[in-house]
Amino acid sequence: MRDRRLTGLLAWAMPLIACLVLASSAAGAYVPGEVLVGRGETTSRVPVPAGSSVAATVTRLRAEPGVSWAVPDYIARTTAISIPNDPGVSGNTPGNWQQTQWNFDGTFGIDAPEAWANVIADGAPGGAKVVVAVLDTGVAYANRGKYRRSPDFKKYSFVQGYDFIDRTPYANDHNGHGTFVAGTIAEATDNHRGLTGLAYAAPIMPVRVLDSAGEGDASVIAEGIRFAVKHGARVINLSLEFSSDVGASDIPELIEALRYAYKHNVLVVAAAGNEGSTTIPYPARAKHVIAVGATTEHGCLASYSNDGPHITLVAPGGGPDADLPGDPNCTPEEPSGRDIFQMTFTGSSPRVFGFPGGYEGTSMATPHVSATAAMILATGILGRKPTVAQMTRRLTATARPLGGPQDRKLYGAGLLDAATATARGGPGAVG
Repeated sequence: MRDRRLTGLLAWAMPLIACLVLASSAAGAYVPGEVLVGRGETTSRVPVPAGSSVAATVTRLRAEPGVSWAVPDYIARTTAISIPNDPGVSGNTPGNWQQTQWNFDGTFGIDAPEAWANVIADGAPGGAKVVVAVLDTGVAYANRGKYRRSPDFKKYSFVQGYDFIDRTPYANDHNGHGTFVAGTIAEATDNHRGLTGLAYAAPIMPVRVLDSAGEGDASVIAEGIRFAVKHGARVINLSLEFSSDVGASDIPELIEALRYAYKHNVLVVAAAGNEGSTTIPYPARAKHVIAVGATTEHGCLASYSNDGPHITLVAPGGGPDADLPGDPNCTPEEPSGRDIFQMTFTGSSPRVFGFPGGYEGTSMATPHVSATAAMILATGILGRKPTVAQMTRRLTATARPLGGPQDRKLYGAGLLDAATATARGGPGAVG
């Protein structure tokens, strides 16, 4: 994997492509100067005493009576697989959306047009009324101060969110990544502007848990999950990951938040990561979370996409094919397939929007699944209140197999098929 810190983002020299990984080149980075402590159902932050260290403070606190756990506050961030925007990268000025959004309507896309027809026939066009929470760098959802709403979002496409970085009710995007992810889910359609979103009528709840460099603490992400559940989200999109050496015991507050979402019947969809590894990191690896890998325009696993026994399914993420001998869809020696395109920042200003190239990754794949889940919920195919297990089964049972029978560890259940997932009848359907 080509893992780089976001110095490129901060200098705005290259476009962001993303998923979440650890906040420094050293694995397991954490917030200095404090430790998270759990006592029963209560979590608190304890300062590290002068002259001590995080590790020593953790050891001391774990020995105290009544302490359930004590851990560093681990940090996650967006990874960048930076593709230089040289003359070889084309498509920065899209014309017809179908020519650009192969991920929606290409040979190895998810068949968005048929899915749209299905949900319209069921009286739920675009996944209307199903709230999807995007926990990310924020979203360009409103005109406020120096910030502007992305031109391809409708004014009333959002519900109240929260900024857990600056602690304000206004989850403005400081980076561009969150706006891109939200655009894949719910960018406006049929408005003679830009591109299309999959669940174009689903309200987005912008929840900022990552800062302008794309970094976010486990405790903050956990807060964001609980906020989304308490405020009516039915689906939570986490285009983020931690380092593969961060285990469940290192992020107990986040694991508890994911359990909280599950208990309240909220589907959590997370990126499988961009290391090209057979280890799926948290939060995608957590129980009851849908782990999404990435595929290319050719229908091959993307070279950067993690895989393995914890992968749930795959969706379009763009970029180069993996080297998988025997898979006829994989031609790594040929030119890479196209990136994923959506409207977001084109530079450092949160006021200038366009269609930057260079966005590829499991972060780009994940919102395809979140949007499809929203459309399934909107149709009522699985009943009024399907469980997380029922939703997961519907998505996996309707996926399009890729590779051979031996390749489930690469592709999980297969390529997301939004058309089949939203069609009447089939796995788990009622009535």
